Amino acid sequence: MKKNLKKILVTGGAGYIGSFTIQLLKKSGFTPIVFDNLEKGHSEAIPKTKLYVGDLRKDLELLDQVFKHEKPQAVIHFAGHIEVGESVLNPQKFFFNNVLGSLNLFKVMLKNDVSKIVFSSTAAVYGEPKKIPVEEDDPKKPTNPYGESKLMVENILKWYGQAYGFSAIALRYFNACGASLDGNLGQDYPNPTHLITRACHAALGKGKFAIFGKDYPTPDGTCIRDYIHVLDLAQAHLLALKALKKQKGFQVYNVATGKGASVLEIVKMVKKISAVNFPSPIAPRRPGDPARLIASSKKIRKELGFKPEYSDLETIVKSALKWHKNHPEGFKKKQ
Repeated sequence: MKKNLKKILVTGGAGYIGSFTIQLLKKSGFTPIVFDNLEKGHSEAIPKTKLYVGDLRKDLELLDQVFKHEKPQAVIHFAGHIEVGESVLNPQKFFFNNVLGSLNLFKVMLKNDVSKIVFSSTAAVYGEPKKIPVEEDDPKKPTNPYGESKLMVENILKWYGQAYGFSAIALRYFNACGASLDGNLGQDYPNPTHLITRACHAALGKGKFAIFGKDYPTPDGTCIRDYIHVLDLAQAHLLALKALKKQKGFQVYNVATGKGASVLEIVKMVKKISAVNFPSPIAPRRPGDPARLIASSKKIRKELGFKPEYSDLETIVKSALKWHKNHPEGFKKKQ
């Protein structure tokens, strides 16, 4: 295998974080190829990028053909279901997609002698941490099937590293958010569950908004999360990819700011920037939501040189609001 990574297969590359990573890969001299079933992704988000429409759960022959034809030297693996609440209600869907889909991908990688991969994991693997901020070696006790499915894939990658020589980096992060600063690229899910997206929609008069639970053991009673801008996340994936040139075995990094914001703080910021005091009633808790999740990013800062530039709340909310205002129907073109 060539030492210089050039061509990269990106699964789920037409999705939210994937599309931003595709942009950065191109700017950085890489050639990304996307494999996506477009269930949640959009081809419009990755213009002038080679796209193969396929499903990791079933289209193994197509995936094998992609590897043989394109000859990627590494993989960035985004494809997966991510909704925490849905995972509690329908765990089968999440294990089947996130775990089996990953196993199928790794099988085809082995068959084609590709052993370098960056895996999009989640800080949900920690569950309810006993200390804050949570660090990479802290206990992993997921409180929902989504986090469990990602932890299972991490463990698979660890064993594949020992048995097959896989070089893998898993990136754990909480709430990906924000949009491009020019408002031309952002999050477009059919039924958004992300707090900032729902709040932006409410500010723009699109859909109702509610805060899920105000009785958590936090200062204002609402959940606290570590929010990271999607532009900073894309940078973290690029740094991890570059690190694979030298790294052997399995490694994991938190991608975070180390600071937390509560649901109420986010809602107040959206109301402030939008100048719209939209209704924000209190609804029952969602199943599987831990009270406080903040991660330490000391390791990735020290070892990979990661430095978030866009993850302050004002930049996050301003960029997200601009995207949703400019694209009320997401990527759908106006008729």
